[in-house]
Amino acid sequence: MENQILNRQQPVASVVLDHSECAQVFQRHRIDFCCQGEQSIEAAANARKVDVDALLAELSRAIADRRGDRQDDPRELSTPRLVAYIVSKHHEYLRKVLPFVQTLATKVSRVHGDHNQKLRHLEAAVQEISSALLPHLDDEEQSLFPALTAEEPDRSAIASQLASMQDEHLAVARLLERIRAASDDFTLPEWACNSYHTLFSELRQLESDVFTHVHLENHVLKPRFAE
Repeated sequence: MENQILNRQQPVASVVLDHSECAQVFQRHRIDFCCQGEQSIEAAANARKVDVDALLAELSRAIADRRGDRQDDPRELSTPRLVAYIVSKHHEYLRKVLPFVQTLATKVSRVHGDHNQKLRHLEAAVQEISSALLPHLDDEEQSLFPALTAEEPDRSAIASQLASMQDEHLAVARLLERIRAASDDFTLPEWACNSYHTLFSELRQLESDVFTHVHLENHVLKPRFAE
């Protein structure tokens, strides 16, 4: 049976690498499979006060219920192809969505901030994550990625750049936690307007995309250049 391939000591990052459909399960429980991907299923569940056996069962159901063909395994892509995929799939998405959610967060905070003070904190966190991510994308495209795809990569220089990338990823993970807290896990009040609904929907999608994006860089791209 499918659940026999999962065990409580398996790192969460490896679960997502083998079964991409499990990413949504971890996301629902606010389990970081990108920046804290080396933690075991058991450790992650305990940290979030989730029953380990229940989590394993939920992961197994996600695997069993998978629909359609399995997605291409990113580990099988060459480094140039993996980099091109990250840029086209994730960087381009962020460049489009971040200005939109910034504007939307400001609007919702202005209209409803007196009713729900957390929306002011949410607006600030959205502004900060945008300010952090957009320069990060530029740095990767202009410096890190060309270094990784060079015919003769300078591994010493790359090690320093990858360490900086990891630090920036951790900072983004903390901002995503702030967004979750300020939005009460994307819980909408009964009186939420269309803009409110749209903002939370876009932020949920943003979180999912960033988790997948960082996971690819931390657990597929970076290990290729680890000493």
